[in-house]
Amino acid sequence: MLKIYNSLSRSKQDFVPIEPGKVRMYVCGMTVYDYCHLGHARVLVVFDMIQRWLKADGYDVTYVRNITDIDDKIIKRAAENHEAIDVLTGRFIAAMDEDAAKLGVEKPTYEPRATQFVPGMVAMIQALMDNGLAYVAKSGDVCYSVHKFPGYGKLSGKSLDDLRAGERVEVAVGKDDPLDFVLWKSAKPDEPQWDSPWGSGRPGWHIECSVMSDALLGDHFDIHGGGADLQFPHHENEIAQSEGAHGHQHVNYWIHNGFVRVDNEKMSKSLGNFFTIREVFDKKFADDKIKGAEIIRFFILRAHYRSPLNYSDQHLDDAKGALTRLYTALKNVPPDEVTVDWHDPYAAAFKAAMEDDFNTAEAVAVLFDLAGEVNKSRDARLAGLLRSLGATLGLLQRDPDEFFQGTMAGWGTLAEGSSLKPNVDIERLIEKRMVAKNAKNYAEADRIRKELLDVGIVLEDTAQGTVWRRN
Repeated sequence: MLKIYNSLSRSKQDFVPIEPGKVRMYVCGMTVYDYCHLGHARVLVVFDMIQRWLKADGYDVTYVRNITDIDDKIIKRAAENHEAIDVLTGRFIAAMDEDAAKLGVEKPTYEPRATQFVPGMVAMIQALMDNGLAYVAKSGDVCYSVHKFPGYGKLSGKSLDDLRAGERVEVAVGKDDPLDFVLWKSAKPDEPQWDSPWGSGRPGWHIECSVMSDALLGDHFDIHGGGADLQFPHHENEIAQSEGAHGHQHVNYWIHNGFVRVDNEKMSKSLGNFFTIREVFDKKFADDKIKGAEIIRFFILRAHYRSPLNYSDQHLDDAKGALTRLYTALKNVPPDEVTVDWHDPYAAAFKAAMEDDFNTAEAVAVLFDLAGEVNKSRDARLAGLLRSLGATLGLLQRDPDEFFQGTMAGWGTLAEGSSLKPNVDIERLIEKRMVAKNAKNYAEADRIRKELLDVGIVLEDTAQGTVWRRN
């Protein structure tokens, strides 16, 4: 039976969906004012893995991942760029979609944008006011009265006394309590605004997820996810809003993925160790960003989702080498097409790992055990099982020859200063080398091998002919 670590109970629990056979899951997505960074990549890949496994486990999954397209940072960046907000957000939504697709992330069932649900936000705020949990501050903002919600702090484990004693909290003029948070921001000049019973303005950040999840999944659903940085205050405030408005439990299971660190330090622009997904592509995988994207996905999934993920060039190189070993097994033994038999010992071990709180670290270890058996037994059925199990993680779906050779179209030249054209000239040179070998002109054959090696192309002579791969 699937067990999930529930941040709300701080323990692993048997997963029992509200409706048998169906799962409703909401994940907090991106605020679209810049390119996605490595932390975003982890959220995208982790919850894509979770929804893939739930489907493999036989569940009908409705997966919602929102887009925040109105926010203080968005307004500020649009003003700095002298561009319209919808132009800015449209550009970065397109970039996010492109990055996610490269990482093998499937589109969610629904991808709502905050600006599409403002009337629902106004309605929920009114319900909170009717229930005595919200008030209009002297500033004109509408605020949530935290001390009036008895369960505040149950997700994060923070008490109001602890928060008042030491936490940094948002300060706004006219709040009844410094801990209260803004539900509706009164209108400011040159900012987007909507009508409301409390005057023109725009929604606060926290209210959007309560309303979008309510609209698309109902006011009580199975799983809510996001990065660990959102547990407090964002998800804590979501609980206060949704349960304050509806009077019952909001979500059964809360899932939070761990932080990304860079060379054992917190990723931060101030430390100069802040990387976007695109910067990693350009830095490490300029010659083959498609292969690079799968390596990044593998790097993320070989760690358990709740553990810290430490990024470094060495760790990414290790992931590249490890993924290459899996593809080598598939290259040496072309796989049969198989449907996974979960009673097979390898499949059963893989499933046991995944059912234990989506333990991809253990599941990947099973893939390596299976790859070793494929190399030893040369069994095409086991190779097919390796490929099929990899598919549940979004891995090992490329043709092995393509993985080793790379897909260069659209991604630049083979090497700095090289005159070789992608793949076409490689095959031409391999043919010239074969002609030279047949003519016993071994010096010319060796020269061609070295010419290719100098631009990172390794030749392997096999019984079936000469094949090539990138070094």
